[in-house]
Amino acid sequence: MTTDELTSQFPTFQRELKSFVLRLTASMQDAEDIVQETYLKAQSKIDSFRGDSSLKTWVFSIASNLAKDLLRSKKRWPETVTDICREETLSNREFLQEAMHIRETSPQGNFEIREHIAFCFTCIAKSLPLEGHLVILLKEVYDFKVKEVAQILQLSEAMVKYHLHVSRNKMMDIFDGRCSLINKQGICHQCTELNGLFNPKQKAQEELIKLEMVRAAETRSRDELFDLRMNILRELDPFTSGAAELQLHHLEHNRQVMEKYLGENE
Repeated sequence: MTTDELTSQFPTFQRELKSFVLRLTASMQDAEDIVQETYLKAQSKIDSFRGDSSLKTWVFSIASNLAKDLLRSKKRWPETVTDICREETLSNREFLQEAMHIRETSPQGNFEIREHIAFCFTCIAKSLPLEGHLVILLKEVYDFKVKEVAQILQLSEAMVKYHLHVSRNKMMDIFDGRCSLINKQGICHQCTELNGLFNPKQKAQEELIKLEMVRAAETRSRDELFDLRMNILRELDPFTSGAAELQLHHLEHNRQVMEKYLGENE
């Protein structure tokens, strides 16, 4: 592998890499910085690449290590992140004004519940232990095989399968108890609340009916419903979707809220 070949191939998976780091860190700036640092590190270490894995797998390994170095010293977010941030959102006039401006002026300012489902997963997944968070993103969202995930994270395949099993079940438990889209007693109504705020002419229930998740909730297994969520994440690029600017603005708000919350609760 030469530097020229790296330069030629890196753009073919750069967008995936950037969205992966964003979903891991919940920070646009960290995503930008880590992707750039990943490329520079790959360039400097290109002589060590022996082809034991694909170039993409090797590069994702570099990015994962950089992200782990950044996140290892930071507290994981609580499962109640959406509740905490919801209260701050509704009381933050500046945030709402900025969000409404994006909604009215940006081609990436649409609000769609499917996109918010992906956004919600990004926030709640940060309650998982770091290794489990990495495994579930790499395997379920970015379609790496268990062997490849093991190479990226320098774990045994048995440990990858363990983290995947635990993380899937943990996320399913959280959504079972919280998400009002799939549970009539669910306490989180943020999707429909924000739909009402940014799409006041669109009835929330009409939007909900469009979701396969809602239609299938009473007939499918927990695993199948979880896989539907993963399909939504795989289909959406958080930087280029029709709701990207609005959702990224919301994500940055949540990140700031959680940094303050965790700092106050040390």
